[in-house]
Amino acid sequence: EWLEANGYEIAGTGRAAGGSGWSSTSKIKTKDGKEFFVKRANQPAELMFRGEALGLRALYDTKTIRVPNVLHYGDNKIGSGSFIIMESLTMGGGYDSYEFGRDMARLHLATPTVKEAAQGSFGFPIDNTIGATSQPNGWMDDWVEFFRIRRIGHQVKLARDSDLSSLWEKVQKKTDNLKTLFQDITVKPSTLHGDLWSGNYGGVDGRAAIFDPAVYYGHHEAEWGMSWCAGFGGRFWEGYRSLIPEDPGFQKRAILYEAYHKLNHYNLFGGGYYSDAYRLLSSLC
Repeated sequence: EWLEANGYEIAGTGRAAGGSGWSSTSKIKTKDGKEFFVKRANQPAELMFRGEALGLRALYDTKTIRVPNVLHYGDNKIGSGSFIIMESLTMGGGYDSYEFGRDMARLHLATPTVKEAAQGSFGFPIDNTIGATSQPNGWMDDWVEFFRIRRIGHQVKLARDSDLSSLWEKVQKKTDNLKTLFQDITVKPSTLHGDLWSGNYGGVDGRAAIFDPAVYYGHHEAEWGMSWCAGFGGRFWEGYRSLIPEDPGFQKRAILYEAYHKLNHYNLFGGGYYSDAYRLLSSLC
């Protein structure tokens, strides 16, 4: 309806394009040959799609890496539910892994387009989600405190597990509330995809594109917390490190950043992710 109301003539009824446990997706073609990707959900747009739309726009506005352009999101005029409409990317082509790494580095080096982040604060204008998990993003001037409270601390609270809570207390005491992990480095806000794994990037017209983000402004190293299921190869890292060299202590902080995502996976799916998260946090004690 929104497309037709804004001058697009729809050709046919659209075709299904997969989905998830909380949304359905389709591709809709117009009579002039354009194609759009549409997600629909049963919940309000403010909850489901505002964060994704603002996140994609934040990535798009850096002009550093291929991202689908968002046209509109909103609630259905008739009945319940909501939708988001964006550019449809034709996935499946090859791309240069080295240049993908350099594109990600350019993204992380770009000056944030949001005032608070450009002035040195960490967070995002609104809270969003990572998967189906809430992700609080209230602005903070201290990255270590932001990650301690709004990332790991938040996930530990969601887990409601006494052993995990006790371990998290031990980690904080051992690391002076994580400060010892960040000695001798300066952290500046970078625009982060926030959930970069192999299902959230692909080749489009010979170049890597990223999508389905959980965007916020944070330490560039936090981007790699999903590397365990991202499939980045040596050429990717060569490209990335050609612009952003590895900082001292990276390997230790990588454990912390992976722990966030393992905790989130435990809160979403349960199972063996608990032992993974527990092992990672234990190694910081």
